[in-house]
Amino acid sequence: MMRTLLRPAIAVCLLLAPLSLQAADESRPSSLIPANGGSAAYDVVVYGGTSGGVVAAVQAAKMGKTVLLVEPGNHLGGVTSGGLGATDIGNKRAIGGISRDFYRRVARHYAQDNAWTVQKRSEYKSRRQQGNEDTMWTFEPKVAEALYRDMAREAGVTLLFGDRLVLKTGVTKQGNRIAAIKLESGKTLRGKMFIDATYEGDLMAGAGVAYHVGRESNKRYGETINGIQIHKGHQFKKPVDPYKVPGDPSSGHLLGVQAGGPGRIGDEDKRIQAYNFRMCMTDAPENRIAWPKPEGYDPQRYEILLRYIKAGVWDSLGSITPMPNRKTDMNNNGAVSTDNIGMNYDYPEGDYATREKIFRDHVTYQLGMMWFLANDPRVPERIRKSVNRWGLCKDEFNETGGWPHQLYVREARRMIGAYVMTQHNCQRREVVDDSVGLAAYTMDSHNCQRFVDAEGHARNEGDVQIGGFPPYPIAYRSIVPKEEECANLLVPVCLSASHIAYGSIRMEPVFMVLGQSAATAAVMAIDHKSSVQKLDISALQKQLRDDGQVLEWTSR
Repeated sequence: MMRTLLRPAIAVCLLLAPLSLQAADESRPSSLIPANGGSAAYDVVVYGGTSGGVVAAVQAAKMGKTVLLVEPGNHLGGVTSGGLGATDIGNKRAIGGISRDFYRRVARHYAQDNAWTVQKRSEYKSRRQQGNEDTMWTFEPKVAEALYRDMAREAGVTLLFGDRLVLKTGVTKQGNRIAAIKLESGKTLRGKMFIDATYEGDLMAGAGVAYHVGRESNKRYGETINGIQIHKGHQFKKPVDPYKVPGDPSSGHLLGVQAGGPGRIGDEDKRIQAYNFRMCMTDAPENRIAWPKPEGYDPQRYEILLRYIKAGVWDSLGSITPMPNRKTDMNNNGAVSTDNIGMNYDYPEGDYATREKIFRDHVTYQLGMMWFLANDPRVPERIRKSVNRWGLCKDEFNETGGWPHQLYVREARRMIGAYVMTQHNCQRREVVDDSVGLAAYTMDSHNCQRFVDAEGHARNEGDVQIGGFPPYPIAYRSIVPKEEECANLLVPVCLSASHIAYGSIRMEPVFMVLGQSAATAAVMAIDHKSSVQKLDISALQKQLRDDGQVLEWTSR
C-alpha cells in the first residue's frame, strides 16, 4: 500500500482530496480495466507505483506484453516523486538502463529555459552534479512524477490508481503460482506473472512467501553490524536529561524516550529504522506556505529537542539539499530531527488502518516539529528566524497543501528468498554470479530507538553508516522467492536481504534497476513457459546488457 490513499490529520488546508478512479488511466482505454466486481487478465501485473514499479511496467510493456500497473494511491514514483529529489547514488556509473534514462530525462527537462521559474539555471549549484553530464540527479517532486507518467504513457502501460489489495485473502494461488489477486473494489486481476514493487511487500506476504521484519542477529549470517548497534552517527553530542522532571526518574520519560535499556549489541530484535518525510521546502516568498500548526500538536513531543538546543546543539535542519527553483530536499539530521524514532514498529505487518494511524502520527510529529521551531517562544529567536525563512511549496503536493504524499518507508518486510544478500556481499567478501544490477551505497541504517543510558542521559540506537567498498552485484536469486513458495512472482523492492545489506541496496535508482531486471525476467519466463526460478540466467543477463543495464563493476 502506498501512502497516497491516507488522509493525514493536519490542518484543513492540507487534507487530501477524495481520490477518483475515473481519471486514473492516462495510457490505455478504460475498457482494459475491469469494472468493480469484474475481472481481467494481463501478461504482467505490477503492484505498486513506486519508482521500481513504474520501471518494471515500462520494461514489460516495451517487451510487448500486456501490463497493468496498480497504484493504491494516485501518484507515480513513490518517494522519488514524494520529496526525495537528492538522489542517493553511491556511484553514478553503477546505474544503467531505464533508471539512467530517468535521470537523463531530468537533465533534458532542466536544460529548457522555461523549467526555471524561480531562479536562473546559472544560479543553481549542486555538489551532486559534475560538468558535461547528460544526467541530472536533483529535481523537484512534480517534475519527477511528470516524467514517470510520460514514461508509462510512452510505453503503453495501463494504469489503475486508487485501489489496493485485499489483505490476507486477496491472493489466489493454484499450486505454487499466483492465479489472481483481488482488490478492495472487487476487481479481480489475473496474470501470468506478478511483480510486487511496493515498499511494504503486501502481495509477497499474501502469496505465502517467507519474509523477515526487524533486524537479524549478527550470528544469523555471520555479520558484524546487524542487530542492535550503538554508533556515533546522529547521536547526542551533549548530555540531555530524559526525564519529565529533570533528574527524577520517577517522573517518567519524555515523549520519544523508551523505558529500559537498548538490548545487547548484535542481538536480533523486531525494531526497524525510523521513517520520516523528505520535505520539499522553499525560501522563495512568492511560493512559500508558512508552517501550519497540525491537528493533535503536542509541544511535549519536542521537549527533548528543546533541551538539546539549550544544551548548545542546533543541527536538526542540517541536511537541507538545494533543489532547482529554490526548493530543497530535507532529510533527518542529528540526534533529534525529522525521524519519528520508535513509532513505526507496527507498520510493516499492520493492516491499512494501523498504517494510516502511523502515517498520520508521522505527519503530526514532523509538521509539528517545524511549527514548534518556527513559533514556540522558548526556541531562541535566531532559530525561529532561520526556520521561518523556509516553508512548504505552493506548487508542490497540491492535494495536501504542500505536504509530501509519500512516507519514507525505509524498510518494512524483507523477503527470505532463494538467496539472502548480506554484509558479505556489500563488502565483496562474497560475489554472486547471477547479477541483475549493482548496488553501491554505504551500509546505512537510521536510528531504531531512543533510550536512557547508564549515565542517565538520552541516547539513540540503530544508526549505522559504513562504506568504503566499490559497487557490488545483486543476485537474481534475491528478487525471486523460493520456487516451492511462488513460481511467478518477482520482488524487486522488498527483496531478500539482511537488515544491514538492505540498508545499502534500498536506494531509488537501484529499485529502478531491479524493477527493469524483474520485468525482463517475467517476460522471458512467460515466453519460455518457465518458472522465474528456472530461467536461464545467462540469457537474462545478455538481455539486460543489451538494454543498458550495468551488471559488473570494473575500476574504470
